[in-house]
Amino acid sequence: MTPSVDSSRRTRGPAWANRNYSLLTAAAFVTNLGSNGALIAAAFAVLESGGDSGDVGLVAAARTLPLVVFLLIGGAVADRLPRHRVMVAANALNCLSQGAFALLVLTGEPRLWQMMVLTALGGTGHAFFSPAAEGMLLSSVSGEQAGRAFAVFRMAMQGAALGGAALGGAMVAAVGPGWVLAADAVAFAVAGSLRCFLDVGHIPAREAGAGILADLREGWREVAGRPWLWGIVVQFSVANAVLGAADAVYGPLVARDDLGGAGPWGVALAFFGAGTVVGALLMTRWKPRRLLFVGIVCVFPMALPSAALAVPVSVPLLCTAMFLAGATVEVFGVSWMTALHQEIPEDKLSRVSAYDWFGSVALMPLAAALAGPAESTFGRAAALWGCSGLIVVVTATVLCVPDVRNLRRRTKQVTQGAANGSADTERPVGGFG
Repeated sequence: MTPSVDSSRRTRGPAWANRNYSLLTAAAFVTNLGSNGALIAAAFAVLESGGDSGDVGLVAAARTLPLVVFLLIGGAVADRLPRHRVMVAANALNCLSQGAFALLVLTGEPRLWQMMVLTALGGTGHAFFSPAAEGMLLSSVSGEQAGRAFAVFRMAMQGAALGGAALGGAMVAAVGPGWVLAADAVAFAVAGSLRCFLDVGHIPAREAGAGILADLREGWREVAGRPWLWGIVVQFSVANAVLGAADAVYGPLVARDDLGGAGPWGVALAFFGAGTVVGALLMTRWKPRRLLFVGIVCVFPMALPSAALAVPVSVPLLCTAMFLAGATVEVFGVSWMTALHQEIPEDKLSRVSAYDWFGSVALMPLAAALAGPAESTFGRAAALWGCSGLIVVVTATVLCVPDVRNLRRRTKQVTQGAANGSADTERPVGGFG
């Protein structure tokens, strides 16, 4: 890169805000705006069709089960094919499935199996999209400002979640869940169109390798060789499962019975989104040296929303708990992305991300499916207190891993070549690669 080109880039914005990064951020904003409203809409579509807590759990399980089945394959595919093509194809599948779900709700009484099939198609698209998207983002940022770039990206995502949850809850109450699902389908179409413009012409074709299974084994070696990585993946396997059950199943039920319906629940979710925006804003300035230790300590407040629903507390107190949980978990989110960017070789980013996602969602279908029976057996309050307790236990356990406590942020680029390359190029980002 010549000095004149570099100077012209800097006059337009920060060095890390290159073209690919900007497109990825804009597309993620659009997608999250629609998806967060659609999560509320899907739950209330089931309830309005005559379903109960068990049916809501089954639809939630249908969304997450394909993630468990296809995530690892999606990660291997994304490290083998151009990542932007995988992302666009996944967006197209999500657009079609959500559009069909919306049409079903708007034109008649949807059946449970139909809703499960359509949400399963959406989950399949997500399984291929997530590893490709994370790998693309991590490889589009370089230098000491990577943490700030990830914080700004996540701030855009969470800002969209804030608006999407509030708008989705209001729209469900005003016009019904079908139109919210239709808006989500449009959001996927817009986001996929933006991702078509990603600049990947300069990226050399990836070698075919020895096959999908060999690629997966190589990715597993990257994960298994890092105790901090697999330890946190196991932690969030449990934490995400119980949080998913609380948010997707118990939250709408508590809202219906004690809080006044979809509107207040949408506001509570919006406060969680507001907290994540504040947490991401904090991380644009704060660079904790002990990345993972600080991040994991900030996971403990994730237990607050389930406890608040268990009481249940008033809407203002629930919103406060959601806000605190969102702000602190975002500190973890930025720290986690920075650690992956720092430690994982570029050509293995999507596979490692796939194992990360796989662990994070592996228990979610089971937890969602068991949420209804657990409520019937133990009572809703006891089930929610169990969710909070599990989060505290697994978080305290992972702090016992030495690498989690000791991993340090690097303050200098690993190679001079990375500093001189194009900011749009997918390249090694340091670490053990």
